[in-house]
Amino acid sequence: MSLWTAQEAAAATGGRATSDWQVNGISIDTRTIEPGDLFVALKAARDGHDFVAQALEKGAGAALVSHIPEGVAEDAPLLLVEDVQTALEALGRAGRARTKARVVAVTGSVGKTSTKEMLAAMLTPQGRTHAAVASYNNHWGVPLTLARMPADTEYAVIEIGMNHPGEIAPLSRQARPHVALVTTVAAVHLEAFEDVAGIAREKAAIIEGLEPGGIAVLNADLEETPVLRDVAQDAGVATRWFGQTSDDYCLQEAQLSGDVTRARIVQAEREFSAEIQSLGVHFAMNATGALAAIEALGADLELALAGLQGWSPVKGRGARFTVGLPSGPVTVLDDAYNANPTSIGAALTVLAATPTEGRRIAYLADMKELGPEEARLHAGLADHPALAKIDAVHCIGPLMKHLYAALPENKRGTWVETSAEAASALPAQIQGGDVVLAKGSLSMAVARVVDAIREIGQGNPPS
Repeated sequence: MSLWTAQEAAAATGGRATSDWQVNGISIDTRTIEPGDLFVALKAARDGHDFVAQALEKGAGAALVSHIPEGVAEDAPLLLVEDVQTALEALGRAGRARTKARVVAVTGSVGKTSTKEMLAAMLTPQGRTHAAVASYNNHWGVPLTLARMPADTEYAVIEIGMNHPGEIAPLSRQARPHVALVTTVAAVHLEAFEDVAGIAREKAAIIEGLEPGGIAVLNADLEETPVLRDVAQDAGVATRWFGQTSDDYCLQEAQLSGDVTRARIVQAEREFSAEIQSLGVHFAMNATGALAAIEALGADLELALAGLQGWSPVKGRGARFTVGLPSGPVTVLDDAYNANPTSIGAALTVLAATPTEGRRIAYLADMKELGPEEARLHAGLADHPALAKIDAVHCIGPLMKHLYAALPENKRGTWVETSAEAASALPAQIQGGDVVLAKGSLSMAVARVVDAIREIGQGNPPS
């Protein structure tokens, strides 16, 4: 069965199909497009219309465009619309409307993607489950996820993010979730907000899209918890609370052992044991929130816990792997996708808890979008208690120079301007038996450090 026919897509968007086509998927990137996909010609850093001919050559079933691009035949399989972004949103709303799926939407300053992936693993044993890929959580990622949803989906997990005020509510209204989960609120995107309370109000705006009778699942442990509570009360929605201080879903214990975190979660008279295939109290907290969301969806908790055992972090988000060096194996904690004070603190805690026969080494790069407090927030990482068990911290970027200056001399590694320089210096800084953490904001390209370790393991100099 096709995902969209030309007639269905035209009806959803108000556009005009040039021929009778059908598609089995949707893509915005010719590098990863699959035969039979609908190519959506979005305008971002580049105009997607410039790639329509290439998409069709690679087997795209059709293209969503606002005009016939140069080099594309007039009888090519197209869906002509006034505005591609608006049409994608309309297609997403239609994709959501035609399914009877139970939908959970996830937001939060930290842990959105990991929690979304946990929920997908917990729901997959219970029915046909559709979830956002990667971090598709913005103005095009949410409608794209909805438009990709098969009509027979039974459970859907939608991730919703933001950089500025006013972004979350419209995306939540597109997703129309039955359950809205806020993982946590932290000092992220402070350039765009006056304070963390403003961030909390924006995260809580996910409640605005809830279906009638919907439930908000909220973190009980935060300084900003009263803000979340006020928004939920003003909206008149039912709530479920999770956290170490919650009376609903209480994380009573999280034991880190080897490569596994075991969590003990209490809900009313019931007690649950959750096993997570990665180290981190923050993962145990995310799992507690996910379990509360599963119950709010009406899904089975025991099946969910069984599904959770199959989850592990993905590349760049806490994934762990071992690289064989001539001097012995090195364990790498790849958390290079993004960074803020809360997530770096969590990553340092995981590094400190990771068993090793060698040293514990961190490569930390600049945290972006922290506003006027950026220098203080970088330097403040030097006070994190996990540093007591960490042997060296190498700092990358102009902002991390503040941390470098604040570190105790016995913890201070090197400071360099870029991740490329850090990758070049890396062979002399690590050896067999070490555990190495790499973390920083995406624009700092700390993945180069991770790749450099892999290359050393393959006997190649870092490129």
